[in-house]
Amino acid sequence: MSEQMLGWLHSLFGPVVDWKQVLLLSMTPVFLLAFLTEWSVFRLRSGSWQTAPGERFYWKEVLANVSLGYGYYAAEAIMHLLLVGAIFATVYEHRLWTLPITVWTVPLVFVIEEFCYYWYHRAAHRVRWFWSQHVSHHSGEIMNMSTASRQSILNGGIGVWLFFLPPIFLGVHPGLIALMLGVNLTYQFFIHTEVVGKFHPFLEWLLDTPSNHRVHHGRNAQYIDKNYGGVLMIFDHLFGTYEPEVEKVEYGTPRQIKSYNFLVLNCHEFVDMLRDVAAPGPLWQRLKHLWMPPDWQRPGHTPIHTWTVERKLPAGEPVKA
Repeated sequence: MSEQMLGWLHSLFGPVVDWKQVLLLSMTPVFLLAFLTEWSVFRLRSGSWQTAPGERFYWKEVLANVSLGYGYYAAEAIMHLLLVGAIFATVYEHRLWTLPITVWTVPLVFVIEEFCYYWYHRAAHRVRWFWSQHVSHHSGEIMNMSTASRQSILNGGIGVWLFFLPPIFLGVHPGLIALMLGVNLTYQFFIHTEVVGKFHPFLEWLLDTPSNHRVHHGRNAQYIDKNYGGVLMIFDHLFGTYEPEVEKVEYGTPRQIKSYNFLVLNCHEFVDMLRDVAAPGPLWQRLKHLWMPPDWQRPGHTPIHTWTVERKLPAGEPVKA
């Protein structure tokens, strides 16, 4: 690759530009077309509009998904301008080495980003602090491509970006990391669907397919905290978190929030977490609510639910909590 081309690429991947968001925003028309195609295929197969509560294209949930998506876009832009862009640029200025941007290093950076994404995603399920922003994505009770846009306005404040700092410190340009994350998230939009069945076993083993991702969104006992990969399933196999789709998936969370309100969907777990921390008890036990798994319960303390949730019992019978 010529020095001129390398210089152009390095200037393009400026640290002040969030190329993840640029890619996701530019793909919005494609996302919309894909969703309409998915809806049309399902309607032709089922012969039904399926617009009642709990059905695949229930309009209230679709609108909630879209509103969460646009809220996420706005919040990410603000946080990048105010905080994240400056942090990425500062860390890159103090990097240990410099990884050149070439046709050989870009695939390597993609795998590195996938590794970082796996550990972010795993922490977002097993550490309540990070779960408090990720829960909005999993609180959907149906599965269609609009579910992919079900994101949180809390991402930047909670610190999702922390998981992508190590490769930047080692010498990967922050613009390239952001772009690879954008590619990861773009791919994931298309696997939030039930109109596609299973692929060849090798592809199911290698990739995060619609079938693998349906498992990830399940609240069935065997599906909880499985299949964290964004594009690849390699790290799930390596670290023992892979689970194939066998029984029908029940979507949602073990403590399912019952709301379509934008602010409630974004903030309910964060508010409950802080209220659990503030509730009377030994300080060290109270602080554990920040880093223990979401289902951890402090001895002698009843978990606080500011808004109505539905708790799934081991036997499968939901009760209000």
